[in-house]
Amino acid sequence: MMRQMLAIAAKELRDGVRNRWALAIAGVLAVLALAIAWFGPAASGRVGFASLGATVASLASLAVFLVPLVALLLGHESVVGEAERGTLLLLLAYPLGRRTLLAGKFLGHAALLAAATALGLGGAAAVLAAAGAAGEGLWPAFTRLILSTALLGWVFLALAYAISAGAREKGRALAGALAAWFAFVLVYDLVLLGTLVAAGGRLPPALFGALLVANPADAFRILNLTGLEAAEALGGLGAVARGPLVSAPVLAGVLAAWLAGLLGVAFHRFARREV
Repeated sequence: MMRQMLAIAAKELRDGVRNRWALAIAGVLAVLALAIAWFGPAASGRVGFASLGATVASLASLAVFLVPLVALLLGHESVVGEAERGTLLLLLAYPLGRRTLLAGKFLGHAALLAAATALGLGGAAAVLAAAGAAGEGLWPAFTRLILSTALLGWVFLALAYAISAGAREKGRALAGALAAWFAFVLVYDLVLLGTLVAAGGRLPPALFGALLVANPADAFRILNLTGLEAAEALGGLGAVARGPLVSAPVLAGVLAAWLAGLLGVAFHRFARREV
């Protein structure tokens, strides 16, 4: 079973490289990361590297918008696309379990996403290090950013698989993926802010923090703000990041719990899917 799973994963990885998904994601991340690092302070009248904290905070804000969208687009047709092309029935005709098939496809896409993230953000970090723009804290901060970005991407990739396993048409899967991106990345914070305003600011800080951390996108942002000097300049989000409510293991655990739960939903839907 493991050999079959790895063979499927390798096939998905090769397809992603052949379709230039990995190169496109890595290139976009690298270019935007370097642009933010060097041109971020342009609003204050100067160009150049500002500080490690400000750079990592800005890159986390970039990643929380870009990476979930890429992951959802990458995985939204993983099941329903195969079904529409007629290849899903062919694959299941082999002595291959549904769990093995889905796990192999997910591992391939997850490896593709992680490699692209490491190449993009790691390449930007290497350029900054070569230019002497940051001190000894550069690689630890970027390592945390790369690992947490990959984990965030896997969460939304699992969400895409859950959507795809339950959809009957690629169009509906795409619509569901885009709706999920809007809900988690844009709408959730607006609703939470509106709730806070409606409560007249009397929402207990612990409850507000818990609701904020419950969203994987916000958990990712806070994870990359913990310990940064720039966090105190980011308002309520920075206050949560510097407060005693959360820690890096807790935030990573929230992302891991989302990943496990969404994968469970994807496996359950695929097991019940009629081919």
